Amino acid sequence: MKAEQISDVCTFHGEGPYWDPRRGELLLVDMTEGDVLVRHDDGSFDRHDVHPRLAGVLRGRTSGGYVIGVERGFVFADESFSTLEQGPEAFGDTAVRMNDGGCDPAGRFLCGSMGWEGGFGAGALYSLDHDHSVSTLLRGVTVSNGLHFSPDGGTAFYSDTPTGRIDALGYDVDAGVFTDRRTFAVVEPALGMPDGMAIDADGGIWTALYGGGGLARYDAGGTLSELVRLPVTNVTACAFGGPDLRTLFITTTQENIPAGSEPAAGALFAVEPAVAGVSLPMFEG
Repeated sequence: MKAEQISDVCTFHGEGPYWDPRRGELLLVDMTEGDVLVRHDDGSFDRHDVHPRLAGVLRGRTSGGYVIGVERGFVFADESFSTLEQGPEAFGDTAVRMNDGGCDPAGRFLCGSMGWEGGFGAGALYSLDHDHSVSTLLRGVTVSNGLHFSPDGGTAFYSDTPTGRIDALGYDVDAGVFTDRRTFAVVEPALGMPDGMAIDADGGIWTALYGGGGLARYDAGGTLSELVRLPVTNVTACAFGGPDLRTLFITTTQENIPAGSEPAAGALFAVEPAVAGVSLPMFEG
């Protein structure tokens, strides 16, 4: 498989790609600009400013519009991003910011954090429930990344990036809590560090390789089965999209790249795997 560049440079720190089946379009964030981008069929983008400092990850709401993890909490946006409603704050520490996340099968929005300066263990993983209450599911996280659930909802796949692992956590969907944790796959240091992820219909986990210039797939048993190379060093996240969920969209960043050294850094890429993705749950609150 070969990744194709499908946009000019459109972000400084591209992250959080999300295929919205309601509008049939890809959304992503320019994280440290606080912007959400909507990509149209003709390849053009609309850019919406949703926060002064940071927009980490977004998901659709069953009631309409979107929930967005921002610097220290959550905001709600209508479908056009013209109306923003402040949601709850998850934490007050100004040295910490939100990063990545996703929804569980019951429609809670789980969003994890990290230190602005990457402090060891400064982050956590939070859960925004249907009633907009916030609880803490994990503590002592350094860089919270990637969160997807098995088809039955009983297993969550998650990375704390500096550990170099993708973990599988037992999950009680009714209670919304983790029950156990094990290593699902170890990303060899030579490949890079696990960043944002996607899950396919065969239970394979695709992870962006930050610092490794690629994308890796680990099959349902945790064995490396695919490796896709990109012409940029810092690959940040991926998401299945398209009408049949057979296109894997990939975001990249200019972060930590010397100016002008990688002309495609910050562009959007895509690849067509042999397996389709799965539909993602939306936020029920």
